[in-house]
Amino acid sequence: MTRLAILGAGAWGTALAQAAARAGSQVTLWGRDAALMDEIATARCNERYLPGVALEPAIEATAALEAAAEAEALLLVAPAQHTRALAERLAPLIPPSCPLVICAKGIEQGSGLLMSEVLAEALPGRPLAVLSGPTFAAEVARGLPAAITLAAEDQVLAEGLIASLGSRAFRPYLSNDPIGAQIGGAVKNVIAIACGIVAGRSLGDNARAALITRGLAEIVRLGLAKGGQRETLMGLSGLGDLLLTCSAMQSRNFSLGAALGEGRALADILAERRTVAEGVHSASSVSTLAARLQVEMPIVEAVDQVINQGAQIDQTIAGLLARPFKAESL
Repeated sequence: MTRLAILGAGAWGTALAQAAARAGSQVTLWGRDAALMDEIATARCNERYLPGVALEPAIEATAALEAAAEAEALLLVAPAQHTRALAERLAPLIPPSCPLVICAKGIEQGSGLLMSEVLAEALPGRPLAVLSGPTFAAEVARGLPAAITLAAEDQVLAEGLIASLGSRAFRPYLSNDPIGAQIGGAVKNVIAIACGIVAGRSLGDNARAALITRGLAEIVRLGLAKGGQRETLMGLSGLGDLLLTCSAMQSRNFSLGAALGEGRALADILAERRTVAEGVHSASSVSTLAARLQVEMPIVEAVDQVINQGAQIDQTIAGLLARPFKAESL
């Protein structure tokens, strides 16, 4: 596969376009905002989302979905809650053999479906893969080293995608567990909001380390219940992504949690942002899925209560700290 399309022209979509072009692929970068795509095509830079990063020559920017759909594989980078609508638009445009690579990290609100399950409904029968791992878009766009998981049940497909995307600086690792890769990517965003709240409340590094570790336990419990593999959740798309997202203000979810912890209102924080913090949407989605599978996830539930149910942060933290002592186990 030498012709790839990146569907979603935010920071991560643009960074993936950069990585694919450096790997030798011809890349079409698609976004629904025609004015933005014209600006990117003219300036050869996505100043709105990745200022100061010049686009590789092999990248073509377009707002025409029909043109992007002509690629040999499509990387779906639009936010998770927009994936179904995008897939429905693609349905009449792409053949059944066209591979789809899930790059959004989230679970659909209301249904509690993984992105692979959403695509199975909206675009049934298409070959699927998942790209997920510890990657800040700005660093990938600049060509700094990063490693990521490429998960697919079809190993031939996965190897072909690795050849199309991989380079010395952007290193995909093969996995046969797309479910685990999706669970790790979705839940870590919720845990990152919790870690940000701890930072904003100045509760210390010990508390953050405890949240990361017990958050990983929640990720593993849900992943196993959903059919994922423990090894995946201990790898790049699980533990690796969790560590990165919970440790830096560069993380949209961590920084949002920090602002909440400092006492700011969620509506005010979101109003200032152009980018999406997937954990805001995934908090309720993960809680829905956990309840359905009867998986205990107290940290996720606490974030959901704060984000979506108006719970007070200090009272919610007190509730977590009042939980009974128990054996440490995943």
